[in-house]
Amino acid sequence: MHPHRITLLAAAALLTAAVAGCGGGADTTGPSAAGCPAVLQAAREDVAKAESTDSAWTGPTTGPAAVPGKSIVYVAQTMTNPGVAGVAQGLQRAARTIGWEVRVIDGEGSPAGIQAALSQAVTLKPSGIVIGGFDPRLTSQQVARARAAGIPLIGWHAVDAPGPSTNPPLFTNITTKVQDVARISADWVIARSDGGAGVVLFTDDSIPFARTKADLIERRLADCPGVELLAYANIPIPDASRRTPQEVSSLLSRFGEKWTHSVAINDLYFADAAPALRAAGKPGGGPPANIGAGDGDPSAFQRINSRQYQAATVPEPLAQQGWQIVDEFNRAFAGRPTSGYVAPVHVVTADNSGGATSWDPQGYQEAYERIWRG
Repeated sequence: MHPHRITLLAAAALLTAAVAGCGGGADTTGPSAAGCPAVLQAAREDVAKAESTDSAWTGPTTGPAAVPGKSIVYVAQTMTNPGVAGVAQGLQRAARTIGWEVRVIDGEGSPAGIQAALSQAVTLKPSGIVIGGFDPRLTSQQVARARAAGIPLIGWHAVDAPGPSTNPPLFTNITTKVQDVARISADWVIARSDGGAGVVLFTDDSIPFARTKADLIERRLADCPGVELLAYANIPIPDASRRTPQEVSSLLSRFGEKWTHSVAINDLYFADAAPALRAAGKPGGGPPANIGAGDGDPSAFQRINSRQYQAATVPEPLAQQGWQIVDEFNRAFAGRPTSGYVAPVHVVTADNSGGATSWDPQGYQEAYERIWRG
């Protein structure tokens, strides 16, 4: 057909096909829903489910009784990472409950520091070592020494997936599913913006777990054509306090009002972004509306509850995961398999936090204590 003779009927058919091509659904609610109706509807449903405050314990209720007299060394990527520090605190409380000794060694965020910390941990000959938030492949020599000494390793955010790992050799790795965290973070942006947003993504590509999470977030955002990724800000976590304010100022200068939402692989980026956003006259409630795709440390909850430059987080149950590390080690010492438990994703906002400064499933301490008593 000649381009100047397209009928109104044909034009309508083309428009219908374009709308259906994004998501294949028929929902057209919301001002930007015509861009990806099915994606937008799915995002709204997933976010509503994740924001539910029903967090009853669905983890293990059976397992071996406490194996006495054990010692654990927690090697931290850096204790300035609130997630790493929060798990360490949970681990220490759980160890006191079960009657074990715990020592924390801070790798201080550098490869050399982490290698030295893990070397020190192996030299101490503990019953078990925790890989706290760093890639074990950066410390392959120290990991090999631990394995040769028969010291079991458990990771927290050490590899991409939860559960046992053969390479690197981990009895188990404790984390929520990165795919679920990435998807719900992106879905929150899609749902909140009605499918139309300009997004900045903050990440640390030096950490494989974080890089994978950022890639998954980027892919999910791309499912909705009305959501544009304006910038991919790669800032190593140890450098975040120094580099983030300057980066935020630069982003504001480049994008102005186009920047409506942010996603960060860790809440701490927003602690460092807040001064620059405030100095630029941006309101605490946004835009940009910011969601942290991980950790959920107390300072993040405080920003969310006070509506100061963070609107949401997808928190790890940090304390519970510290207790889980102890329980998984106890299973290893008793010659039993891992529990297989993976915490579900949850989205915290000012509307559902109840003023709390952390999130953990209800009843986990009592469940672990009952298991350990035998």
